[in-house]
Amino acid sequence: MTVQKEPVTILMADDDDDDFLLTQKALKASKLLNKLVRVNDGEELLDYLFCRGEYEGQDIELPGIILLDLNMPRKDGREALKEIKEDATLRNIPVVVFTTSKAEEDVYKTYQLGVNSFITKPVTFNNLLEVMSSLGRYWFEIVELPKSGSK
Repeated sequence: MTVQKEPVTILMADDDDDDFLLTQKALKASKLLNKLVRVNDGEELLDYLFCRGEYEGQDIELPGIILLDLNMPRKDGREALKEIKEDATLRNIPVVVFTTSKAEEDVYKTYQLGVNSFITKPVTFNNLLEVMSSLGRYWFEIVELPKSGSK
């Protein structure tokens, strides 16, 4: 049996309160010890990662992984993903698109932009629990992630 390595921060960019709460509940039920931080849209995601706006001057720990919704206000996930992957400091952070979209164009475009995985949000809580458990096993037990640091 593999044991989870040192917990890393999961940064979730999603404007839907219910999706966030259900994801939080599923992570907890999966016994993942990771800290889950939420931002509400792509603009806030970039503010967090670049320590600007409301995050300016804060000691922000870069996340070990980003869960990214595509359809958000102000700046959508596609635009945010492009900026993350263009930045030398941020490009190594794994980004998992976690969205309701099933559009083949979204899958293709996000992989072209450098996403690490594309997951369509499950409809039921049991399926979400299964996805979070699998995500946790893969990203936090099997894969070696680059060490994150403070910005």
